[in-house]
Amino acid sequence: MAKLGDYERSDLPERTKAALRLADRLTGAEPTVDETFYEALRRHFSDDEILDLGMTITFASGWQRFIEAFGIVPDRWRDGAAFPWGTPTWPPKPPSARDAPAEPRRPSIQSPNPSAP
Repeated sequence: MAKLGDYERSDLPERTKAALRLADRLTGAEPTVDETFYEALRRHFSDDEILDLGMTITFASGWQRFIEAFGIVPDRWRDGAAFPWGTPTWPPKPPSARDAPAEPRRPSIQSPNPSAP
């Protein structure tokens, strides 16, 4: 994990660095994969592997953005759960998450038709 912060200068395998470059490209504000970058990926991966990597990276990134956008509080262990390293101390759950493992913020949506549900 320590190597990920500066993976370009790390001793990670070149194939791993190529996958991390793809992750950086796909999760940025303006994701782009041009022909030159794609050919660099092809030195390490097949077309199918690039597709699999890209789909996995964008799914994980998109899911995280969805969670952040809706303010979803992740599930967590219940107090008293067995941990091999002891019971953690959790901060109190925010009011929106009480009695629900993952309670998103819900925007107010006003129906254009007052008689509609």
